[in-house]
Amino acid sequence: MSNKVHLGHTARKRFGQNFLTDGNVINRIVGAIAPDNDHVMVEIGPGLAALTEPVAEAIDKLTVVELDKDLVERLKVHPTLKDKLEIHQGDALQFDFSKLLVPGKKLKVFGNLPYNISTPLMFHLFEYAEQIENMHFMLQKEVVLRLSAAPGSKAYGRLTVMAQYFCQVVPVLEVPPGCFTPPPKVDSAVVRLVPYETKPFPCQDVSVLRHLCSTAFNMRRKTLRNNLKQLLSDSDFEALGVDASRRPEEISVEQYVAMANLLCDKQK
Repeated sequence: MSNKVHLGHTARKRFGQNFLTDGNVINRIVGAIAPDNDHVMVEIGPGLAALTEPVAEAIDKLTVVELDKDLVERLKVHPTLKDKLEIHQGDALQFDFSKLLVPGKKLKVFGNLPYNISTPLMFHLFEYAEQIENMHFMLQKEVVLRLSAAPGSKAYGRLTVMAQYFCQVVPVLEVPPGCFTPPPKVDSAVVRLVPYETKPFPCQDVSVLRHLCSTAFNMRRKTLRNNLKQLLSDSDFEALGVDASRRPEEISVEQYVAMANLLCDKQK
């Protein structure tokens, strides 16, 4: 990996920019992403192209969504990338990913996500889950722990339930601070999210599930009964076989979906 792409661009705090510079780690991540021409390959926030270059090398066309106008200008004149990239300058949180679809091809999405947008961006992408083959994200390690957590653990929360509702979650590798310039203050990790073809626990209305989870995890120290008293009665919990005296992090994804479906039935 040459370092030339890193010259002359100062990492900006406001975009949460830490640039990946470790060649060995980059190769492993590209191997996990497995770029191919059978999917629409989409990178969110290519930054200084540490992943963009090796991924683009392996395929005919790469679509990128980048907010930073300076970096977009740099990509447009990049010697090896300019002919391969389809560049969308803008905010990935507002972006309509369905417009990237090509008949017969699903999306493969990847990126090194800044901490401040990682959770809202994943929630945004889950809306397109049916059109996505898989997603590979470099995140703060604690976010990967939250995505992959099991009920009963401290890391288990709203993000866990929503991510595991839509996707199979597979931690891929850990990436220490020394692999970045400048080194971040935290450990990072790469996670693979594979949207389910058929959801193990289908929900009648995902917005109800989202609202239920937000309400349940609003006060983690309180019991489920306490947090959800506006939504579900003791007889509801009983009918579902859910122990309402437990804390929200002790309740499985399957049980959250069952509660959401009961709420949907009540609203009919």
